[in-house]
Amino acid sequence: MLDTSARLLRLLSLLQTARSWPGSELAERLGVSGRTVRNDIDRLRELGYPVDATRGTTGGYRLGAGAVMPPLLLDDEEAVAVTIALHTAAQGAVPGTEETSLRALAKLEQVLPSRLRRRVRALRAYTVAVPADRPAPAVSAEVLTVLVSACRDRERLRFYYLDHAGASTRRIVEPYRAVNWGRRWYLVAWDVEREDWRTFRADRIRPRTPAGPRFAPREAPDGDLAAYVSRRVSGAAWRYRARVTVHAPAAVVLERINPAVGTVEAIDADSCVLMTGADTVQTLAVHLGMLDCDFDVTGPEELVTHLRLLAERCARSTPPLR
Repeated sequence: MLDTSARLLRLLSLLQTARSWPGSELAERLGVSGRTVRNDIDRLRELGYPVDATRGTTGGYRLGAGAVMPPLLLDDEEAVAVTIALHTAAQGAVPGTEETSLRALAKLEQVLPSRLRRRVRALRAYTVAVPADRPAPAVSAEVLTVLVSACRDRERLRFYYLDHAGASTRRIVEPYRAVNWGRRWYLVAWDVEREDWRTFRADRIRPRTPAGPRFAPREAPDGDLAAYVSRRVSGAAWRYRARVTVHAPAAVVLERINPAVGTVEAIDADSCVLMTGADTVQTLAVHLGMLDCDFDVTGPEELVTHLRLLAERCARSTPPLR
């Protein structure tokens, strides 16, 4: 039979699963009497674990939400995953949470068994994060919390939104999801006044309180939310845009690009139009080269010029045909 401390840990592990446990089943799992189970439940409650109990044939015990944060019981893989996540957050994944993430990380690493501490330290020592070419705009955890809370509660959100030039407009939306794409956070929402879906950069949102009335949920735009945000976000940020005729079936081109690169429309069975863009003509040329297909480009002029220079450079870099 397990001793009291080991039995309490085993009981807590069972209760942390998302189900209700009849007292008789817990007693059988732990090899004790029903009275011992009830006494152990009382001990867990004294330690701060909110164990709920319901009566009836479908009743039982389950771990609920409490007013304070009790100690957590994590298995090896969960402990490693949480440690890595906290380390990532401490590096500024969500601005404003760095200090609290470091405190939590220090507490967790202090109690990790040596075998897990070695795994975590190896992951930190032998992995390298490539810094972004541009710093991520700061988004406070408070703003993100407001956005996701409104999504969860299906409450209209009112906020001031800053455009590229810094001008402020008042918006009323029905928030759907907060999406992390690239180095930024975005809010996908139904704009009430414009009667259409919109994507807003979270770092440009200044929420107003209180929240508005509740609303009925809508279907996600285009079905695939990640693809929708990728298309909207990348297109809005492009400095150079191109309409390219590709001499290949649309299905083939779609397999070789992701939604962030552009959209594809079929012309016929053997050709299609790729609407694409990028911040630089060099990046745009790389996208086109990776298609591994013949294509026609008429603009922009900067791209045409760069492709000609690239073709001449490639020709000079290879020996002449014999």
